[in-house]
Amino acid sequence: MEQRGEEVPQGLHVAIIMDGNGRWARARGRPRLVGHRQGAKSVRRVVEAAPDLGIRVLTLYAFSADNWQRPAPEVAGLFRLFHRYLRTEIGECLERGVRLSVIGRRDRLPASLVAAIEAAESATREGQVLHLRLAVDYSSRDAILVAAQRLNGAPPTRQAFARVLAQATHAPLPAPDVDLLIRTAGEQRLSDFLLWENAYAELYFTPRLWPDFGASELEVAVREFHRRERRFGAIPEAAAV
Repeated sequence: MEQRGEEVPQGLHVAIIMDGNGRWARARGRPRLVGHRQGAKSVRRVVEAAPDLGIRVLTLYAFSADNWQRPAPEVAGLFRLFHRYLRTEIGECLERGVRLSVIGRRDRLPASLVAAIEAAESATREGQVLHLRLAVDYSSRDAILVAAQRLNGAPPTRQAFARVLAQATHAPLPAPDVDLLIRTAGEQRLSDFLLWENAYAELYFTPRLWPDFGASELEVAVREFHRRERRFGAIPEAAAV
């Protein structure tokens, strides 16, 4: 059932756990930040390819709440890279009709980065072709806890919970359910990513490292998604007669 106030795309919601930047760099004897910079190029390739593959919402896991455990220089480098991405890609987003949102906590991010996020969200809010959501300082379990507190005695319907869950992550609207979850670099786990929204997601794991992921790999994943039968707890029509 359509949820009131929910973003309803005329296409797929694809979420990607972008994994393998560090391994990509290590295999070449380069610092991890070089891998992250290459990963940013993959983000651009995927964003450019998504609309033609029927994707209308694309959520990318950029920085988890657990990633604060990484060395401070790497974290600082990631935030500089993210800030640069916001500064340099906004024009491209506007040209392509991409709305950019950032989900996750903001109270632990540098003030200058929060300002850049808010400016990017404001500048691209009219984008209708693709909604690009970047998860930064994001923990699905923490968001669920905050959302549960915000219900504050209200009837715990799925619709009501989806609304407060969106508020808990600074999302402009509740996200639609994820149709396809992709994880790169061979790992096969959710890592605290969109636990509510991934309830019926089709899972696709690839050994390809994120810096080597691009339009062709995304197309392969979407084709695989369309080959699968999604029953949502029901049974196939042929078996029901």
